This record gives sequence, structure tokens and C-alpha cells, in this order.
Amino acid sequence: MDNQKKALVLSSGGVDSTTAMAIAKSEGHEIYSLSFSYGQRHSLELESALKVARFFGAVKHLVIKIDLRVFGGSALTDAIEVPKERSAKDMERDIPVTYVPARNTIFLSYALAWAEVLGISDIFIGVTAVDYSGYPDCRPEYIEAFEKMANLATKAVVEGTTRIRIRTPLIALSKADIIRRGIQLGVDYSITHSCYDPAPDGRACGRCDSCILRRKGFREAGIADPAQPA
Repeated sequence: MDNQKKALVLSSGGVDSTTAMAIAKSEGHEIYSLSFSYGQRHSLELESALKVARFFGAVKHLVIKIDLRVFGGSALTDAIEVPKERSAKDMERDIPVTYVPARNTIFLSYALAWAEVLGISDIFIGVTAVDYSGYPDCRPEYIEAFEKMANLATKAVVEGTTRIRIRTPLIALSKADIIRRGIQLGVDYSITHSCYDPAPDGRACGRCDSCILRRKGFREAGIADPAQPA
């Protein structure tokens, strides 16, 4: 296939990135899935990302190993307690300690490098600016800036053989709308994982921001979450 029929999808194994992958697949793209073992608190999301890649028949699923624990500064990569039972107002007030410094910039940079090697123009990332935890690297202006940089920084673009597009199909959707869209596309959300701080047996804590936003999304979508107890 030509490069217009390939897509590189950043995958965390969660609801948003899985739905973004479903959208890429529905557009007729071959899927190349990219995930990161970056020193996060648990490996469950990587197990889910592998299941998701297989579910969508990805041509290749690549896991990049980097260690952001050397920097710390986040509850996901350092000895910082994950916030629990926060209200929607609390989530909107400040950037939470679960924010990993420059994470999307790091991930998108790796994605850009792999996309250039593969001859891929479309990089999908499941960021949303509606129901999210206030991360600065999920905003439309950030994505626009990275795309502009990507089209200045790569040999393929300079030589005129391609143009990079950072695709954010979920950017203006609520979590409920994302879930509805995924269900329309046949997504099996039972294989996804969202919790920041799961129990040793893998059960979601149900109280972190990610669990709260996931529960809210399924409730508002009027759909039972197949990955979580009622």
C-alpha cells in the first residue's frame, strides 16, 4: 500500500488510544502500533496495548523502552502518591502530579522517526481536550505546534515526498462520545486498561482520575464497562 494507507498509532492500551486506532482502521489504514515502556508504575497497559494491536491486526506492534524514572517528577514515574477521589472541579483546577513531563513530546518524536522510516504520513494520537486531566500536551495548540515542527524536521518532508499529519480524531469529543464512537466501530473495551494505580492482581483502583473519567464516560454513554466490575 502507499503511505496514505498506512497509519502509525500511539497506543497506551486505554480507551482513547484504542478508539483512535479503531478510527484509523476504519479509514482503511494498515496499522503500525507504537507503545512505550517508560518506567511507569505497572506493565498492565502494555499488556493491553498488545491485545489491542492484535485485535486490529496491526502489521507491527513496537514497544520502545526508555526510562523516565531517571527524571521522576510524576506520580507515574516517581515515589509520589497517585491522587484519589478527586472531583471534576479538582481535576480542572491544576495540572495533576500524574502528568509525566514532556511525555507526549517524547512519544511523538519517536513516532515521527519511525513514521519517516516507514514512509507514513499519518500519526494518530488519542488526545482529547474535553474529558481529560488537564495535561498541557493534550491541547490542540500543542498538537498544531508539534505538527509544524515535524514538517520542518524530517528529510522526507524537505525532499517533498510526504507531509506529516498528527491526527487527533478525539480532540473535541467527550469520553462518552469517544466510547460511543468506539462501540460503533466494534471496539472490545474489555481488553483495555486505564487505571493509574491498579492492585497487584490487576484490578483497577476505581478511585484515580483515570478510573473516575472512564467510569463517567461509560455511564454517560449508557454502556456497561466490560473491563470493570459493576
